[in-house]
Amino acid sequence: MTQRVLVVDDDQTVSDVIRRYLENDGFQVSLAADGEAALAAVQRQAPHLVVLDLMLPRVNGLQVCRELRARPDGVPIIMLTARGDESDRILGLQLGADDYLTKPFSPRELVLRVRSVLRRAGSEPPPERPEALTDGELVVHPASRTARLGGTELALTLREFDLLVHLLRHPSQVFGRAELLEQVWGWNFGDHSTVTVHVRRLREKIEANPADPRRIVTVWGVGYRYEPAHA
Repeated sequence: MTQRVLVVDDDQTVSDVIRRYLENDGFQVSLAADGEAALAAVQRQAPHLVVLDLMLPRVNGLQVCRELRARPDGVPIIMLTARGDESDRILGLQLGADDYLTKPFSPRELVLRVRSVLRRAGSEPPPERPEALTDGELVVHPASRTARLGGTELALTLREFDLLVHLLRHPSQVFGRAELLEQVWGWNFGDHSTVTVHVRRLREKIEANPADPRRIVTVWGVGYRYEPAHA
């Protein structure tokens, strides 16, 4: 099945270049030039992934990201940000974007990022490890990519789910942010604040008190460690 990608950018030149590279790689691509058109296109076309510029007319990219994350389908989002817009990038990650690229960027790198995100979104766990991961009232099913806490299903983004599974599979093991970036995101480069933001968001969803986390513990100067609540 041909995968559909919606590219949202008000710069026609940028959009055309992205479309050409994605189509050459086998994707079906549609374009939107503002946030309002993007939301309508998502509703109409149900894309498999959205490439979203944050600087958009009418409805800005952050608001588009917020509204997409309120949808039940959890469409993956790759953000495009201007160089130096770190606060917007972090806010976008907090809102649930799965990946980002800073302009100017290599179109070929964007294609690789699109494939990586889609691969993770549609991936199945290794057949030898189909089991549920359980920690007290927290139950995660990698095969169906679902997680429940106290019987209530958690609304996790693609990266939040992958991060949670990785930590649950390695209880009490300390990971640096660079290690998590490589092992969960598949990057051997990138902004380590990406990990920090996703850990913060994950804590908000699985910790009784995110300000005093008991499951995802900070190891100062090193990184993070998952401590089972019911070891």
